[in-house]
Amino acid sequence: MIPALSTDEELRRQGVRAFLLITFAATWGIGFVERVVFGWSLQNPLVQLGPAIVPAVAAVIVRKWVTKEGFADAGLPLRLRRAWKQYLLALVGPLLLSGGIVGTAVLFGWYEWDDSKLQEGLGGMPLPVTVGALMLLSVVCMPLFWGEEFGWTGYLRPRLLPGNQLMSLLATSFVWAAWHYPLAWTDYAEFDNVLVGLLCWTAIFFPLQAVFTALYDRSGSIWVPSLAHAGNNFVLWSFPGLLMTETGQLSSSQVNLIGCIPLTLVAVWAWRSRPRPVQPVQPVQPAR
Repeated sequence: MIPALSTDEELRRQGVRAFLLITFAATWGIGFVERVVFGWSLQNPLVQLGPAIVPAVAAVIVRKWVTKEGFADAGLPLRLRRAWKQYLLALVGPLLLSGGIVGTAVLFGWYEWDDSKLQEGLGGMPLPVTVGALMLLSVVCMPLFWGEEFGWTGYLRPRLLPGNQLMSLLATSFVWAAWHYPLAWTDYAEFDNVLVGLLCWTAIFFPLQAVFTALYDRSGSIWVPSLAHAGNNFVLWSFPGLLMTETGQLSSSQVNLIGCIPLTLVAVWAWRSRPRPVQPVQPVQPAR
């Protein structure tokens, strides 16, 4: 005889199912309309806005109307004074990792230094100015990436497999990666071999989620991993792409795999050194 689930456990499962259903159905539906019906480019940040905020919308709906657990553990305060070190890491870290990716490729002989495409990609702007502009753009666009982090890191990750934090992290990373898969058939991501490209792309999500989770646990604010996520998109991959992919030496999939080396080292360190969550998830209790 199968024992009945407790009310708390059943609410957790209902919340996870509802979150996943809303997130995948709404995101892929919006993306289909934008790309297939209207023919818009998914490289356009304004076009990306709709799908990007869906995980946050789903988390809000679930917290308020499905599980009714509220937002006490949602990490919404900025905590600027308390978490300034984590904000600094989230801002500067992507640039350092970008250099780490290029350095790793040079060290192992996978890439021969060639900056011929760098100046062209910079559009004539000095490198420090470009770096500063991209970092500023990361700060400005932080609310856009809050849409994903509030959903994946803040809501799903601590609830998917709450009895095992590491397995929950890995499972969330895979789900997060799968959520991106339809982009491989749009102009957002271009792979010579889609299957190989998706496998290499998926590998990136595991260390990224570990780093974002560690930043969230240490700061107690979901805005810190949101800033790091923005830096990942605007800074981390920009320079390896210009230096290694645009020069024709390496494919985007190869760059992703090389990126896994420094990212994984940082992720292991961040995961092992992270404190217990500032606001650990309690059993789901409907708000009264």
